[in-house]
Amino acid sequence: MKYKELYELGCLKLKAADISDFKTDARLLLEHVCNTTYGDLFTKGDAEVEETQAEEYHLLLGKRSSHIPLQHLTGSQEFMGLKFLVNENVLVPRADTETLVEEVLKDLHDGMRVLDMCTGSGCILLSLLKFSNDCEGVGADISEKALEVARSNAEALGIEADFVQGDLFENVSGRFDILVSNPPYIRTCEIEELMPEVRDHDPFIALNGHETGIYFYEKILKAAPEYLNRGALVAFEIGCDQGREVSALMVESGYKNVEVINDLCGNPRVVKGFFY
Repeated sequence: MKYKELYELGCLKLKAADISDFKTDARLLLEHVCNTTYGDLFTKGDAEVEETQAEEYHLLLGKRSSHIPLQHLTGSQEFMGLKFLVNENVLVPRADTETLVEEVLKDLHDGMRVLDMCTGSGCILLSLLKFSNDCEGVGADISEKALEVARSNAEALGIEADFVQGDLFENVSGRFDILVSNPPYIRTCEIEELMPEVRDHDPFIALNGHETGIYFYEKILKAAPEYLNRGALVAFEIGCDQGREVSALMVESGYKNVEVINDLCGNPRVVKGFFY
């Protein structure tokens, strides 16, 4: 079958399965299987696709139709212009989180020490280290399987970072100039309402913010002073309805110059403040 014909069949199958961005997903799966690029759809649309590749494509279409995340099928996701390995053990890096990285980069200077709490795939920490000079980074996570992904990403990107397993600060040592975190913040009662790609395939432990959704912000802010240098920046990703609550929590905890930052869609996405 020809390349463009196969793509069009993919679109039809994913649309029938109620995949919202069916055209993009059909194209990306085909590019993954055939090792092609976006332009090939227009310049090589009449090229014949090998039978084995067509079979693999149909197999992946079937999995995507059952709402397995696209990134779990391709094994990667772009974030901050970098390619990250992802699988079922970590959250898929999302564009919203780039707002957090961009805000931290404004205050990240050469030679600083950075702690990424609940690091997951390591995408936040590794992006910060990639776009800075001579900084030292530590990523902490309770999941050893997630840390295996983070270490693989560090190796693939050629970035030196330390990753420690433990419950929040359990095995963290020393003091830091930056504490950044995208902790679990979805209220337990709301997880069932999430899209199936997230609800059924992202790690529950990486989603569950307990009853209030701010459980981990409270725990991190309470323990953080023991690990922060004076003047350290603390920056969190938040849910779009948590700006007021998390910023108030930071002020009550003694952090200064607390701000809520919106993402590109105008939704509250980051809360940051300084420790003095």
